[in-house]
Parts: sequence; C-alpha cells; structure tokens
Amino acid sequence: MLSKPVYEVLPLGYISVGTLSLLMLDQGFAIVSALVMFFIGAQIYNMRSQNRRTDPLRKRKSGVWPSSIYNLTPFIYLLVATLIFKFLPSGIGPIAGICLMTYSLYILVRRSSYRRHCLPCSQRYPNF
Repeated sequence: MLSKPVYEVLPLGYISVGTLSLLMLDQGFAIVSALVMFFIGAQIYNMRSQNRRTDPLRKRKSGVWPSSIYNLTPFIYLLVATLIFKFLPSGIGPIAGICLMTYSLYILVRRSSYRRHCLPCSQRYPNF
C-alpha cells in the first residue's frame, strides 16, 4: 500500500515524466513511451477528479464536447505547449507555449475548486 502523499502525487509524476521525456528525448520509441506515460497520468488524474466532484449534478452544464474530451482539455493544451517548446524553440513558439501552459494550469485550478475528497454519507454521519 502506498502512503497518501505518494498516492496523491502519482498522476502528476506520470505527467511530469512524460513531459520531460518528450522534451529531452528524440528517439521515436521514447516519444511514443512519453506520450503513453503522459496520457496514463492524465487519465488517472481525471478518474480521481471525477470521483471527487462535489458540485451537484443539477448544476452541471452539458456542453458540446463529449465528457472524455472535455476532461482531457487541459492536458491536451499542456501537451500542445510541450510540443511547441520542442519543435518551435525560437520566435513566437515559446510565447505561445507559455500562454497554452498557463491556460492549462488555470483550467486545472478552476476545476480543482469543485473537487474535494469526501467520505461517503454513511461514514460522515454514522447515526443515519
């Protein structure tokens, strides 16, 4: 069993390792492995995030995009920013990469405000 601090940081670790590998390695197999690591971390983060949602179902808006694409949007922005840093290292590339990365982190922070780890109702109120 993993300790709670290690368990909580694991998806972000996968995303970080995938991002750093994408930036530093040039072999085709390494890039594919980095993309797989990145998307596994994003998927685990999304699964935990959906499980911890605290906003009521009736207040959630249905959008145009399917929920799987909507949930991956900040990670897609982060991936595109990483690819911009890798393949367009001069000119307007770094500015566009920083803007996309900042917007990606903004979306993740906004979403985290409605996601807290809570105990089920039966454990929160043992007398019921």
